Amino acid sequence: MPDITEKMLAQQLRELEHDDIIQRMIYPEVPPRVAYSFTERGESLKAVLAVMCEWGEAQQQQQAVTPRT
Repeated sequence: MPDITEKMLAQQLRELEHDDIIQRMIYPEVPPRVAYSFTERGESLKAVLAVMCEWGEAQQQQQAVTPRT
């Protein structure tokens, strides 16, 4: 994600974890490794997120076709 700072990404991940959307797994390795996965609550959002992605893609296509005045 090129347009997001590490600080902002960390903040967003903490918020999603706090809201029980994702869970963080820390692996005791060198170097340390962290993985994220959806919680049950997060899994329930997948259908909503898919529809939102479809809508966003349709909007981008429409803007690419429609000239601005």
